[in-house]
Amino acid sequence: MEDGRRRLIWHGMFLFLLGLLTGFVEQKFVNPRMGLAAHLEGVMNGTFLIALGAVWAEVRLAPRLKIAAYWSALYGAYANWAATTLGAAFGVAALSPITSAGHSALPWQEGLVTVLFMTIGITTVGSSLIVLWGLRRAATS
Repeated sequence: MEDGRRRLIWHGMFLFLLGLLTGFVEQKFVNPRMGLAAHLEGVMNGTFLIALGAVWAEVRLAPRLKIAAYWSALYGAYANWAATTLGAAFGVAALSPITSAGHSALPWQEGLVTVLFMTIGITTVGSSLIVLWGLRRAATS
């Protein structure tokens, strides 16, 4: 996990780029408003990973817990962009009444995106709590 910092920053830049590229095609999605959300998810989650990479050396955790925080942060960031992009392509209304704007998709598409959003929420909150635990004052040594 020595080069975790550098890898987080790399993934952050890559996801940031994916977000920028999504912005070029947001009007082509079945639901353009969710396409805009996908663009923003890529840019914001990429920035989050860069910020996490910048402080990664300060996160003091047991090795397995640090690995769990790393992979759950990556999953949450990439899956958030992917689920929102998929939702924009399908035109789903799953868990996003503001971006759905009268759109709906097939039940299996709505279900898939709903499950993805639920796992993303749980994973991202969990990862954030673990990282906060590793950044607490008592963890510095």
